[in-house]
Amino acid sequence: MTDYLQPRLKPLLPPEWNDEILDALSVFPTSRDFVLKNWNGEDPRGTNGLGVMLHHPALAKAFLTFNNHVAIHSTVSKRIRELVILRTSWLRRAEYEYIQHVVLGKRAGLTDEEIERIQQGPDAPGWDPVDAALVRATDELIADACIKNETWAFLSKHFDTRQMMDILYAIGCYEVAAMVFKSFGAQLDPGVAPLAAEVRERMFADTAK
Repeated sequence: MTDYLQPRLKPLLPPEWNDEILDALSVFPTSRDFVLKNWNGEDPRGTNGLGVMLHHPALAKAFLTFNNHVAIHSTVSKRIRELVILRTSWLRRAEYEYIQHVVLGKRAGLTDEEIERIQQGPDAPGWDPVDAALVRATDELIADACIKNETWAFLSKHFDTRQMMDILYAIGCYEVAAMVFKSFGAQLDPGVAPLAAEVRERMFADTAK
């Protein structure tokens, strides 16, 4: 099991946000407003992750425009988005991202049992066939940047072209986010508990299939 990430960039917190940063954040107002309301309170989730991005406001603005579409304007349900985001985070061993999305996944309707199965992968017993195919598609994208023909054919029976694109782009968005959080050493937000030791050990023992 690897050591905890060491910080490489100090997150820029709301008191440090200037006009350029506020302009960047204007493209994802729900994220901006959540952090502004909660960063110094009981639910500071997302503060450090967003804060490291803001060292490059123009780049943050471009990425957050994309992220806002994935989070707010996608043609697929929140539950589906959180399912594939959690699998992406798990495969990338992105603890910061994974912990955030366990909370969001539960709010979107994922059960504790489903979150456990996300850790196990598409062949875990108990999956609905569509959910299993979504997890499998995530694995295939992470492993080879391509959804295999059989998986694509199955999912295409349940999702139209725009929905298929939104699924793929959600995985890609949070693949990039995982790289950002890990490479910049985003630390867990104050008061946010790390993964349980046995879950973290399992995360870092797994590899993308």
